Amino acid sequence: MLNMHAKNKMRGHQRVPSGSREFKELTKRDAQTQLAHELEGLLATTVDDETKRSVEQEFQGFKRLFERFLLDKDSTISWDRIQKLPENAVRDHSTLKEPASEQLHAMLNKLVVVKLNGGLGTSMGCHGPKSVIPVRSELTFLDLTVQQIEYLNKKYQVDVPLVLMNSFNTDADTQKIVRKYRGLQVKIYTFNQSCYPRINKESLMPIARNCDVENDIDAWYPPGHGDFYESFKNSGLLKKFLEEGREYVFISNIDNLGATVDLSIADLLLHTDEKSPEFVMEVTDKTRADVKGGTLIQYENKLRLLEIAQVPKEHVEDFKSVKTFKFFNTNNLWVKLSAIDRVLSENSMNIEIIVNNKSLDNGLNVIQLETAVGAAMKSFEGGIGINVPRRRFLPVKKTSDLLLVMSNLYSLQNGSLVMNPERMFLTTPLVKLGDNHFAKVKEFLARFANSPNIIELDHLTVSGDVTFGRGVVLKGTVIIIANHGDRIDIPAGAVLENKIVSGNLRILDH
Repeated sequence: MLNMHAKNKMRGHQRVPSGSREFKELTKRDAQTQLAHELEGLLATTVDDETKRSVEQEFQGFKRLFERFLLDKDSTISWDRIQKLPENAVRDHSTLKEPASEQLHAMLNKLVVVKLNGGLGTSMGCHGPKSVIPVRSELTFLDLTVQQIEYLNKKYQVDVPLVLMNSFNTDADTQKIVRKYRGLQVKIYTFNQSCYPRINKESLMPIARNCDVENDIDAWYPPGHGDFYESFKNSGLLKKFLEEGREYVFISNIDNLGATVDLSIADLLLHTDEKSPEFVMEVTDKTRADVKGGTLIQYENKLRLLEIAQVPKEHVEDFKSVKTFKFFNTNNLWVKLSAIDRVLSENSMNIEIIVNNKSLDNGLNVIQLETAVGAAMKSFEGGIGINVPRRRFLPVKKTSDLLLVMSNLYSLQNGSLVMNPERMFLTTPLVKLGDNHFAKVKEFLARFANSPNIIELDHLTVSGDVTFGRGVVLKGTVIIIANHGDRIDIPAGAVLENKIVSGNLRILDH
């Protein structure tokens, strides 16, 4: 290349630098051509025809995603074009009516429940799918979900199927686990979301050298839950459920223990005099703990999800404002099956791309192109938000969330967590546990002799080497900070109300 360049210079044909737009277009076209070539090479490493067909189908989706990433449209929004939410954009859950009992049977048989089950429990120090972490009475997220659906099916004599969207990280383990539910009154289906190659940040080319994912797991990734729609259709399940006369799918994260089938929302969708909305997003009131959660906005005369990644830097504080944006997305979604089929057939699904930068253990910088399932809202007609009570949003992302769901704040009824009536407030306590000593489930469990009584707790902060004896009661605001090298043991039966404990405190049994 250098020689060519020198040759041109000598002849007096120095090339005029192309305009930056033209340069970008040329490099984008080159990247697309090069990517297609690389994917062909990967495809040639598949072991049999069936695998090849399946991988080829996924690569088509990846190429479309990559092309949209290069075009770089819709990733940020123009802040001054955000419109005020229209009057009826968000309905209040309390205004919805309970369905008549004679309608329930026909109504529930039109429903499919999908749980997003692609995540691992690594951030909480666990191996395997997050859905198999025990959360209450030795029952896992998956156990509780299956219990909920079985109870629904038995109570109303219906056949609501449970569908798990796995990733290549969780599929094998999940397949082994679901066998134990065979005798229960719930049909369980699984399908896998796509498996895409990670891209080298510098060259924009896949880092994978062959399609043997298990032996080169760092080279591949699941592209976020926005991949649901296409993978659901590719699995054949969308067609199957439409042929069965099913009408709506209720999608939620498997680690959200509040995301049960809501009969009032199902009634709104399946027994409405007006045209039923094709897409419903459950939102709830934003608190200071939720400032980074996606919110609903009206943009270009359509209701859509706005994530913090799309917000221009100078407006991030506006986005976090509880006054400006009152709601945030719980990721509990209700979508019309026939509308999913139509939007995919028309190729009109347009989901913003989330560019996730990662550094691998070998120091290589890669990017993952991901999408979010709720961002598809703008591709559907008549979308609405429903402002639901906080009890429908009980995610377990950290051990601080685990402390809440294991505690006496809740009782377990047919797989659902029900708030203790003795709790005076509708909100849950704000709990912050220090990462160094509490982040992993095993460490967290070792630090509590049993779950403390937190019925009257508002706020708990714990940092450092702290342990709790049996029967501890926490009320109001409690802050416990053990300085570096110190240890604090809260003795059995202690009652801490509006207390700050710091320094070094050890009470020895004798």
